[in-house]
Amino acid sequence: MNNFLKVLISCLSLILVSSCTSSYDSNYLSGNLAEYQEEVVTEKYKDYDENPFIKVIEEPVSTFSVDADGGAYANMRRFMNLGQLPPKAAVRIEEFINYFTFNYAEPTANENVGLNSELAVCPWNAEHHLIRIGMKGKTIPENELPNSNYVFLIDVSGSMSSPEKLEVLKSGFNLMVDNLRDKDKVAIVTYAGAAAVLLKSTSGDEKSTIKKAIAKLGAGGSTAGAEGLKTAYEIALQNFITNGNNRIIIGSDGDFNVGPSSTEELVKLIEEKRKSGVYLTVLGVGTGNLNDNMMEQIANKGNGNYEYIDGAQELVKIFINEKAKFYTVAKDSKIQITFNPDKVNSYRLIGYENRALKKEDFVNDTIDAGEIGSSQTITALYEVILTDNLSAGNYAQFDFRYKKPNETESRLLQHNVNSIPQSIATASENIRFAAAITSFGLILKESKYKGSANKKLIQDLGKNAKNFDPNGYRSKFLDIVNDWKEQ
Repeated sequence: MNNFLKVLISCLSLILVSSCTSSYDSNYLSGNLAEYQEEVVTEKYKDYDENPFIKVIEEPVSTFSVDADGGAYANMRRFMNLGQLPPKAAVRIEEFINYFTFNYAEPTANENVGLNSELAVCPWNAEHHLIRIGMKGKTIPENELPNSNYVFLIDVSGSMSSPEKLEVLKSGFNLMVDNLRDKDKVAIVTYAGAAAVLLKSTSGDEKSTIKKAIAKLGAGGSTAGAEGLKTAYEIALQNFITNGNNRIIIGSDGDFNVGPSSTEELVKLIEEKRKSGVYLTVLGVGTGNLNDNMMEQIANKGNGNYEYIDGAQELVKIFINEKAKFYTVAKDSKIQITFNPDKVNSYRLIGYENRALKKEDFVNDTIDAGEIGSSQTITALYEVILTDNLSAGNYAQFDFRYKKPNETESRLLQHNVNSIPQSIATASENIRFAAAITSFGLILKESKYKGSANKKLIQDLGKNAKNFDPNGYRSKFLDIVNDWKEQ
């Protein structure tokens, strides 16, 4: 069966789930907003203070870990589609930006990450500028992808019984099964009151066996998430593939209530397990009791990434269009920017508030940091106040450290930010679109740094920044903005 037919069949399998989620959405849109708003109050987010402006002469070095998550963007879309604004604490601007793929060049030979940068006038404050730094993970051809050892860890507790939770996850895992190769393997672990192995590690050529196991999933009982994680790691290690892709994919609303259940306890557990070489992908679903903070944190600490599934379109993005991200090409990826005081007076890193590292952590290979998948792009923006010296020259030194998947010693890449400042209109689509999505995030966060950001600015920036638009996600973002009733 060719790839087109596989995708077609996979997409048709989503019709039932799509109708379920549409029905779910319409229940709220038809008049139950009060009930919806009451449920949202019980969702768990953590609000981080925004990064302030820092004087270069006092602190010229900025250090942080990459963040490859996209969960906050999809969660925002859930709220917007219901005619609501997300809670301010739910807005992590770096995840808004990194939900999207940018048009970056492939790395040079022998490296798994490529670096680039750009400098342009800040559109929401014309007296400031933006420095965009970009990273691109090496694209691995599909026929060269390593063998995969997956463990699907699926929450089947009572809180998962609504259609936009367990049924959506089941459809997503079925999509993934459709795309397994014969040399891949999958085990399924479930957890409610206790953890259980629903399916032992099974070869990818036994798709019907795997799908029958997924079909048996039903929700009920309390949630022993920690026990599920322990069991999943045990199964992953029993079937570990040397030089392979060993990954747990957990699907849950994060409502853990049996055994260790605090974010701190679970992070400690994950930090112990990440040394095993097993990666972690966390998929959040549902509303009402969504524990966004916990799931984002265990993904952060578990050598993984966090995504939120708000419907069928996100399943296709994660499991079909961007499935290469399941293959890590760079681990413990760290960024260190050293600003030139002759060129830059002060700077502010936009987002990444919970990814900050100490200056000395950059060269310490024992310090955990973020992962980058095959073909994945990572983008960060600094809002900067420049000195009067706007001539050509080095505005900042961009240093990047990462480890290849099977190595323990980090590699150093260096890049000079030395482009001459330009207007936002003449800058690349990359920085214009990054500025558009950032403007939206600043408004939703009610940021004191939002300046003149408004709906028209976002539309003007975005409409001319989507010639590069894999799978139409930029255009869909602009649809959200166009439908948004600005206050």
